[in-house]
Amino acid sequence: MPEHVVHEHLQVEVLTLVPALRSFARRFYPNASDIDDLVQETLLRAFANLDKFRPGTSLKSWMFTIMRNTFCTRYGQGKREFVGIEDCASLNRAIDAPQEWSIRAQEFHRALVSLPAHYRDAFETVLMRGESYEEAASRCDCPIGTIKSRVNRARSAILKSLGEDGVDGTMGIH
Repeated sequence: MPEHVVHEHLQVEVLTLVPALRSFARRFYPNASDIDDLVQETLLRAFANLDKFRPGTSLKSWMFTIMRNTFCTRYGQGKREFVGIEDCASLNRAIDAPQEWSIRAQEFHRALVSLPAHYRDAFETVLMRGESYEEAASRCDCPIGTIKSRVNRARSAILKSLGEDGVDGTMGIH
């Protein structure tokens, strides 16, 4: 048979496999729209690569392989791309006005400077400079337990001054 006749015969055979392709696509997607898209993309790829099909092999298996590979490609892309997510207004977080942050910073500073010096030093050393309790204890020449107690009391006093309950442990940052 001439090649164009074989090609046309394969196209007809491919189209007869559409119900089987739809059935197979249900294994990948529950949604009819996604199933239709997968079948359509599989058909497009099959027609574009019909010259690569080897006569004598199973056309159905070849088509199912194309569908599976198409699904895997889409799945991989879907994990890397978030379609429309950056445009979705409902996902934009509300941001407090910068003036409020400025006021909160001033309140925090007033609360910090109102602490007794030994509490303030322990708080600044451990929580603001990020030094370990051991380093702070060495710097203040006192036991580690004393530093931990001072930091905790300073934190509680600051939270109380800011009107926070401190239950969530976030120092009033929500």
